[in-house]
Amino acid sequence: MKLHSIKIKNFRSYKEEVEIKIDDLTTFVGKNDIGKSSVLEALDVFFNDGKGDYVVKLDKDDVNKYALEEGNKDIFITAVFTDLPPSITIDATNPTTFENEYLLNSNGRLEIIKKYPNAGAAKVFIKAHHPTNEKCSDLLLKKIGDYKKIIKDESIECENLTVNAIMRTAIWNHFADDLQLNEIEIDTSKEDAKNIWEKIQTYLPLYCLFQSDRKNSDNDSEVQDPLKKAVSQILADQEVISMFEDIARRVTVHLNAVSDTTLAKLREMNPEIANSLNPIIPTASALKWIDVFKNVSISGDENIPINKRGSGVKRLILLNFFRAEAERRMRSGNSQSVIYAIEEPETSQHTDHQRLLIKAFKELSQANKTQVLLTTHSSIVVKGLEFDNLRLINKDAEGNKSISEVLPSQLPYPSLNEINYVAFKDLTDEYHNELHGYLFAEELWNDFKIGKDLIDYTKIFNNGSTKNEQIVLTEYIRHQIHHPENILNPRFTFVQLEESVNLMREFILNKRSEL
Repeated sequence: MKLHSIKIKNFRSYKEEVEIKIDDLTTFVGKNDIGKSSVLEALDVFFNDGKGDYVVKLDKDDVNKYALEEGNKDIFITAVFTDLPPSITIDATNPTTFENEYLLNSNGRLEIIKKYPNAGAAKVFIKAHHPTNEKCSDLLLKKIGDYKKIIKDESIECENLTVNAIMRTAIWNHFADDLQLNEIEIDTSKEDAKNIWEKIQTYLPLYCLFQSDRKNSDNDSEVQDPLKKAVSQILADQEVISMFEDIARRVTVHLNAVSDTTLAKLREMNPEIANSLNPIIPTASALKWIDVFKNVSISGDENIPINKRGSGVKRLILLNFFRAEAERRMRSGNSQSVIYAIEEPETSQHTDHQRLLIKAFKELSQANKTQVLLTTHSSIVVKGLEFDNLRLINKDAEGNKSISEVLPSQLPYPSLNEINYVAFKDLTDEYHNELHGYLFAEELWNDFKIGKDLIDYTKIFNNGSTKNEQIVLTEYIRHQIHHPENILNPRFTFVQLEESVNLMREFILNKRSEL
């Protein structure tokens, strides 16, 4: 299964519902404290809450404060999936499909809504284009006796009155001309809807969140996380699961033998007590195999834990985990879908390492059944991406959030400086440099200067001599940025910087329209 999009409502700063399109590689950009990490953490809650391997634990402080004042205490986190399994088996003998069970939304996708009342335990619903004719509605919530009654009352032909899925299909086929399909939310806590949800969970992607500010402890570090996530992936492999099930069966046989002989001896002394006792042996799926490997770690020289090293070294290990994982997943078949979510991967990394890192993420996202989510403040990271990979988080004057795709602007590559200027009017010297460099690279500089006003500039040569020149504003600003040692000219103002940037942007736009 592949994550197609997510929706968030009443979670932290997201009061109104926002929908976010997710690709193989998706990177969130925006101002500090705008809600980038909240998106990744909402997904951690969706996929991992209640499993014991979560990074984020939902609590009442996660409910949006403005919604809370209005009496809305429920958090909603929704995930929409594509690339669904061709069939699902509700019981041991009868496979069915999402289509046959009318479990897909109006766009033909699987949409799962998790509602957290007052940030408590999740209630799960499937939003589906589903029959609402009262004679054949809510079938997934009915019992086998209800099916038989409908079949009898409506004189419906059905080949098998013992299998729920077959009876549902027969009923829906009978009313095929009057199903009255509408989008509804199906409660997954009852009857076959519950069984279907349990099956769906086995197909959900493994979600691995790596935060940028993990605490520096021996047992919970960002360096150990890659190994722990690797353990989770290994244990999710069907071959390994089968091996565990075989081990559990063998142990169960021996435990039953021990308990049977013990109870037999007890029965000789006190039959009443013996007959009231039964051995309770957990199933293979209930066993916490992952706890066996909870202390996996990486140690440096003389067995010094790596998490005692500098933050740069720790992040460097994390970087190379993803580089290795990219190669491994490109080679393997990848039976388990995985989503890697990494906050600010550029933290404590040299620019060369950042370039290697984004290369690894791009390769990793190209592997089968693999998606990568990032947050970043790095212009190096953004420049290494495609426009389709970027999602800009913004908010209006009323505080309402929006998350939109980043469209190409004046520069031909994604530029964090340009994104910040267009979205937030945050203007930097670096953006001026990028635009100026683009004009030179495209041999447009001389054309740009034609007809522009000239201003006085005093140039200093290496021998200390000076020369008075008249140059355009953009060149004046460029010289001051690159030659701060020259203090013979008045420093350009922010107004002049903005004027020069807008002149270059307008010129580039006009040139592009001429093509």
